[in-house]
Amino acid sequence: MSDDFGEIEYEFQSDSADEINDIYDVTGDEAPRKIEKLNVDSVAACLSKNGPLSKIYGHYEERPSQVELLKSITEVFNSDSVGVFEAGTGVGKSFAYLIPSMLWAVKNQERVVISTGTINLQQQVFEKDIPLAEKVIGKKIRAILVKGRQNYVCLRRLSEVVNEPDLFSDDMDIFEKIFAWSKKTKDGSRSDLSFQPPENIWQRVNSESDACMGMRCKHYSKCFVMKMKKEASEANLLVVNHHILFADIESRMEGAGFDGAAVLPTYKRIVFDEAHGVESAATSFFSQNLNRFKLIKQLNLLCRRKRGAISGFLYTISALSESEDKSAEIEIEIEKSKEIFSDLEKSADSFLKNDFTARLHLANSKSFEPVMEKISELKKSVAKIVTSIRSVLDGIDELDRDEAAVWETKSVLRRLDACVTVCQNYLDWKEHPELVFWIQKSRLPPSLAAGSDFPFYFQFVQTPLDISSLMNEGVFEPMKSVVCTSATLGIEGKFDFWEKRTGVSFVNPERVRRGVFSSPFPYDKNMILAVPSDAPFPDNQQFQQFLDFSVARLILAANGRTLVLFTSYDMLRKTFDGVSDSVKNSGITILKQGDDDRFRLLSKFKEDTSSVLFATDSFWEGVDVPGESLRQVVIVKLPFGVPSDPVFSARSEIIEKNGGNSFMELSVPEAVIKFRQGFGRLIRRGDDKGAVVVLDRRIIEKRYGSIFVSSVPRTRRAYEPLSNLIMSAKAYL
Repeated sequence: MSDDFGEIEYEFQSDSADEINDIYDVTGDEAPRKIEKLNVDSVAACLSKNGPLSKIYGHYEERPSQVELLKSITEVFNSDSVGVFEAGTGVGKSFAYLIPSMLWAVKNQERVVISTGTINLQQQVFEKDIPLAEKVIGKKIRAILVKGRQNYVCLRRLSEVVNEPDLFSDDMDIFEKIFAWSKKTKDGSRSDLSFQPPENIWQRVNSESDACMGMRCKHYSKCFVMKMKKEASEANLLVVNHHILFADIESRMEGAGFDGAAVLPTYKRIVFDEAHGVESAATSFFSQNLNRFKLIKQLNLLCRRKRGAISGFLYTISALSESEDKSAEIEIEIEKSKEIFSDLEKSADSFLKNDFTARLHLANSKSFEPVMEKISELKKSVAKIVTSIRSVLDGIDELDRDEAAVWETKSVLRRLDACVTVCQNYLDWKEHPELVFWIQKSRLPPSLAAGSDFPFYFQFVQTPLDISSLMNEGVFEPMKSVVCTSATLGIEGKFDFWEKRTGVSFVNPERVRRGVFSSPFPYDKNMILAVPSDAPFPDNQQFQQFLDFSVARLILAANGRTLVLFTSYDMLRKTFDGVSDSVKNSGITILKQGDDDRFRLLSKFKEDTSSVLFATDSFWEGVDVPGESLRQVVIVKLPFGVPSDPVFSARSEIIEKNGGNSFMELSVPEAVIKFRQGFGRLIRRGDDKGAVVVLDRRIIEKRYGSIFVSSVPRTRRAYEPLSNLIMSAKAYL
């Protein structure tokens, strides 16, 4: 799907079935083959104490939990099952799923897809884990890391920009650098650039599925995307991330089918790594939104005035068309659409008042009517532009329809059509009970807000309430085997919540295999879980004051080396301000999320062994800092969902309407899984030790708190006043 500041497409579809077949060897996949099952004991021997991995590592120690996980995954392949496996930190799940996946792919000439939660993990699996696994199994595997097509430069679009310097004079030096790089790069991927071009510049020259001319393009033989597609068609193992996989699933469900190629070449077996994030990834992917950046970018591609000069695809296609010249009236309508969207944002601001998000529902639908009126106006105006442009395209001679401007214009129209669809869905919101309609107000980046008297922008979003049936239809039913693994799938050792949310609950119970594979790390010896008994409850007015005092003392006691996890950025900022004076002369550096990008913050935190990192949201997971740099994790509050979150509140409302308890059925399970992720940041290898300090004593004093405690590994525990607790924890710090 796309991000907030412009279309970023994950798909890399061709434009016709013939082109897909030309790129992907579909016939080979359709040929019937006799499946040869793997010998479970032979596969397990790869990781045994006398196996090939032990010969690579001189001091290799067999991990029984890893071997058992590998056996279970092998059985999933052999029996065409769905596997739900929780593997604690240190089990080594990557090898446990890669080895059977690779052996199966080679033995049966079937393609296996490995889907990860993040691009970083995707790269680690491809660049580090697969080469080592090849040595273990003694076989080379044809594997490819599949990136979204927006990561690749489009040679046609790049050459057009370079050949029209007057239109892009301000940024021409950057385009020329990209052009010079395109002549020598091997894969044409953005990550291969020695510099990072601004997003708006990259989006002008990157590859996009609906602007691709396919075999009609004169750069087709050199196209980096086509090269990647060909490599994917020849690969046994595709390493993707969840977003790319869902782009493929969406394409198949919309008509491409499951027996041929779509976004990816055909496959029947999937491994989901970091499977705890599947619901979130699917929900994000299948959401749609409309915002000013998305709309205005497309309108400006049609027509834009800059320094008295006018440019855009509208004028190129008008010159090619034999239809009546409508460019003047289309230009007027484009400006009208921009004005309507500006009015729409003002109406949304009045509706939200001091809030930053709001969900459309029956109780507020009356006050939402002014917003709906503007959405209706916008829909009509954009639809009028689309109709007028299509009439211009209809007048272009067949011989001229392969012109690049024609293809680019068709791409713009498809995206404007999508904007019209979102508007129409908003107008018909009562007919879509399966969707949540909500608005989000965000601050403009400083570079865009400068000189503006209205420093906000708005997103109009539609989000699926429930992705379980979609997952069942698109993943579990059509696939022969699906492996789902993560360190945090269960609550008190059971997977009911996760399975219900992701669609596994629809699968025939006889087809589902489950297992919990405990971490080999000595949590009971190396970690203390500490909760201050004198902490105020989070809803107490004194809680922030307690945070400032306790976080400062904990940081000093640990000599830095602390990750402090918050549930809101506002609380993070207040605590940072409250703590800074107390530690400023200690030589401890406090790093704060938002002051730098995620990668650089983590790098600084790892390198400076006395530093502290204040973080929220995504830092609850995916942070891997073994050794001296991290000896203490402070969890400020139990990570319950925010009741005002539109999607969370809509899901809660459905549970209550059906007679359930939304707190116990949604709030607590979601919070437990996130808590487990935060808890898991501390112990990353066998010799790590330290303390996890939870400043929210509800974990001890509320009945539901026991669910949190019993869902994490058994550790030493302390529940006592803060001053005593710090003394108890010092042995671990």
